[in-house]
Amino acid sequence: MESQAKLAGHAAHPILIVFPLGLLATAVLFDVVYLLTDNSVFALVAYWMVVAGLLGGVAAALPGWIDWLAIPGGTRAKRIGLLHGVGNVVVLLLFAVSWLFRRDEAGHVPSVVAMSLSFVAFALAGVTGWMGSELVERLGVGVDDGAHLNAPNSLSGRPATDIDGKGGRVTDPRSHQRFA
Repeated sequence: MESQAKLAGHAAHPILIVFPLGLLATAVLFDVVYLLTDNSVFALVAYWMVVAGLLGGVAAALPGWIDWLAIPGGTRAKRIGLLHGVGNVVVLLLFAVSWLFRRDEAGHVPSVVAMSLSFVAFALAGVTGWMGSELVERLGVGVDDGAHLNAPNSLSGRPATDIDGKGGRVTDPRSHQRFA
């Protein structure tokens, strides 16, 4: 299915998501460098990267939400998109709480709680990023109108065209069992 939110003819969400994903991931790396060096400059840089990443995440969410609303109901793409979106909201909330814990500290040095929240959010962002890739690369969401919105999971070892049954339901031709 073709993206409903475009910039210069291309799907806007994949263009915008690189900024918050990169900024928030790099903030975590700067926190690790701070832990290793005890140089508070790295904590300060991480703090401002979290701020920029949160702003970018909010900007990227709107076109993602618009595209998700356009996905036909009852498809694997709709379910994966929901998990992807909700998971990314949780990522942003975890980073926002981490930011709150850093905000009033001298030099914005993170506490153990603030860093732990960022580390958990970083790991969850890896999972939700994989889901976003599944949506675009495997299911063709935001790519074109000929997308396979019920293609099997990319980890299944089955081709994306391996769909059959009523309404494009995915079935395993070897066992004739229906897959979600």
